[in-house]
Amino acid sequence: MKRGDIIEITITDYAFGGKGIAKQETENGQYVIFVQNTIPGQKVQARIAKKKKRFAECKLIKVLERSPDEVTTEYQPISGAPFITLPVALQQQYKKQATLEQYRRIGEIQNIDEVFDTYLESPETFNYRNKMEYSFSTIRQDLETNEELDDQFALGFKTRGTWWKVENLDGPDGLFDAEFETQLKEIRQYLEATELPAWHPPQKIGFFRHLVVRKSFEVNKLLINLVTSSQDLEKFDREAFKDFMVGLLGERLAGLQHTVNDDVADRAKIENGENGLLYGEPIVLEKLLDLQFEISMESFFQTNPKSAERLYNKAIEYAQEQFDLKEQLLMDLFCGTGTIGQIMANRIDGVKVIGVDIVPEAIEDAKRNAERNGIENLDFYAADVGKFLVEYPNFTDQIHTIMLDPPRAGIAPKTLKKVMALNAKQIVYISCNPATQARDSKDLLEYGYELKKLSLVDQFPHTSHIEAVALFIKGN
Repeated sequence: MKRGDIIEITITDYAFGGKGIAKQETENGQYVIFVQNTIPGQKVQARIAKKKKRFAECKLIKVLERSPDEVTTEYQPISGAPFITLPVALQQQYKKQATLEQYRRIGEIQNIDEVFDTYLESPETFNYRNKMEYSFSTIRQDLETNEELDDQFALGFKTRGTWWKVENLDGPDGLFDAEFETQLKEIRQYLEATELPAWHPPQKIGFFRHLVVRKSFEVNKLLINLVTSSQDLEKFDREAFKDFMVGLLGERLAGLQHTVNDDVADRAKIENGENGLLYGEPIVLEKLLDLQFEISMESFFQTNPKSAERLYNKAIEYAQEQFDLKEQLLMDLFCGTGTIGQIMANRIDGVKVIGVDIVPEAIEDAKRNAERNGIENLDFYAADVGKFLVEYPNFTDQIHTIMLDPPRAGIAPKTLKKVMALNAKQIVYISCNPATQARDSKDLLEYGYELKKLSLVDQFPHTSHIEAVALFIKGN
């Protein structure tokens, strides 16, 4: 085998991150083949992307034979939900086993089964997301013939492993709002009838680029942003589009925005272009553990709010398990919009919370939502966490509890050293990537923190993603 070869193999096991495992016997012993987004029992066609002496990593091309464990669903298959045909109980079993192995292998925590607390399921396993981004393209992948077709008008999701072609979404996918995704076909047909072209990713030309939708479960309303280029912008009748969307969605439409973005990067970020409000309000309101939050199109907010409530409740339970936090000073690092800090400041008498995040927009959201909720016993800083801890050395030995929620890449080693040097009595570490949490656990243990408890939180059913919350207590 060599890089680029296409092979056919049967998947026999599951590894962390959604990788199916196949094994082949060779004259030099067992050779392991990893294929992303595959299920044990499937026979698949895959392309070798990386080849090493003892293993190879492959990209899935297509499933040739389904696993005996798979079931039929009513949803349109999409690359973002590769395990939707696998019963949720089996998904959870595979995720738990593969994730705990990361702590044994990477974190060298051999007693992980003893400190493991619980596996928190998502309250809703279908239609749980509150945000979805759809792409336009003139290159369409036909789902029936598996052909790549040019000069099309496609609106949906990109075909797995590609950045240029899109599969039309003609019905619910099982992750987002089913009613809206049933109506998406009508939106596509209306926009196609304007005769303005969809975006051509390789050539970087075209008009329609993205459709981004945010949903509030609390009020059952949608905030929608249409992203286009400026090419032939004068031919686009915004007023007519607004009237169509209001007629289609009625009272569910909280707000409709239009962003003009000529950046060649294939991203739907508002800050990359000029944004205007065509209808309604630029926000929706969401409730999380009895607090209200304003959610704008660019807000940093949990994608599965009902599951996030379970995650935050577990984190707060850990923080209060061995200590009375009344009148204590807490620090919420990588705080985003400060959700967990606000919940703790609201629940615990006299506690003071310091929130730090590098994204200024997130901090502005945090301040505004704290004011909305009438919470005053917290301060937010827009700063890089590592630099902040250097600029404010007076916090050393003053922080009782640290709530840590870094990005997927984890914490930079130098920043983690500064966090540990605060000498907090405990660290509650929330992670959206247990592999990096397992890595960071080694440093925490060497510094004198002991891993007391660990829970896994399934915020994203039908995907490989899993989150974790861990409690570390400082030794004497």
